[in-house]
Amino acid sequence: MEYVKLGNTGMDVSPICLGAMSFGTAENWVHNQWALNEEDSRTIIKRALDLGINFFDTANAYAYGTSEEILGRALNDFANRDEIVVATKVFVPMNQKPNGGGLSRKHILSQVDQSLKRLGMDYIDLYIIHRWDYNTPIEETMEALHDIVKAGKVRYIGASAMYAFQFHKALHVAEKHGWTRFVSMQNHYNLIYREEEREMMPLCVEEKIAMTPYSPLASGRLARAASETSARLESDPIAKRKYDATADSDQMIIERVAEMAKKYGVPMAHISLAWMLHKNPVAAPVIGATKLPHLESAVEAVSVKLEAEDIAYLEEPYVPHPIVGLIPYGGQLLSARK
Repeated sequence: MEYVKLGNTGMDVSPICLGAMSFGTAENWVHNQWALNEEDSRTIIKRALDLGINFFDTANAYAYGTSEEILGRALNDFANRDEIVVATKVFVPMNQKPNGGGLSRKHILSQVDQSLKRLGMDYIDLYIIHRWDYNTPIEETMEALHDIVKAGKVRYIGASAMYAFQFHKALHVAEKHGWTRFVSMQNHYNLIYREEEREMMPLCVEEKIAMTPYSPLASGRLARAASETSARLESDPIAKRKYDATADSDQMIIERVAEMAKKYGVPMAHISLAWMLHKNPVAAPVIGATKLPHLESAVEAVSVKLEAEDIAYLEEPYVPHPIVGLIPYGGQLLSARK
């Protein structure tokens, strides 16, 4: 495994990040129809470490903390803490009571301690705000994030799924006050959803921000033929909301991925991930694996080098898509478990 720097930092990460949203089941957890129990999750995590992956991403809201617990126990058992990079997130409500979610100082300081406890770790390498909070001043959020970095609880901070103007505002506020700046953006990006190329990616290039895209395979749609299916394709309501409305226009791209896979003699997932790894400033796509072959295929994709004309061929059918994957401007907090 050849490692890369995470944006404008000195921290080394594997070019594949293992996402932990598929680890842990919990009552009312929207993804629990395809998520893995602890035993199966540990098998995936152990294999990721064996393959050289040192970058792991979870969130406090995944299975309402269970994902953090499973990931933390496995990494503490199998890995050297100094060699791995652990990311988790804050924002999504953990309950529907007052101060149960968002990016207030109160919630951030409470949740970072709870995440550390669930992970069983002394610090978090990358602490990510999961969405933009329309109900809290960004100055309050950035100062709170700066304080937990200075307290030694967090090494770096990142952001996820927001408009470019919002991300730019946060960077400006941090710079204005001398507070810790974001080093990464975890946004929705793949071959059939490229709206981030309009503003967010140029901003990240300009500011030397690493991108760690989620849904790099569009919840499996870019990894298999249209005639194939999976438990997640059939049951994940969030993925359905993101991709079902544009399925017809996306089909030609998926067919071209299959065509390129045949040309290069590799699985479709290799082509989709290889395309992404050619895009600046992508550092490490976040892969959700529920089977060992999914994980192993993602690592193998790192070595696939696409020709420029093949990249252009894959991109040519794309048409503009509605914005999905973030809260609309003026929106409210995501729904939470009661």
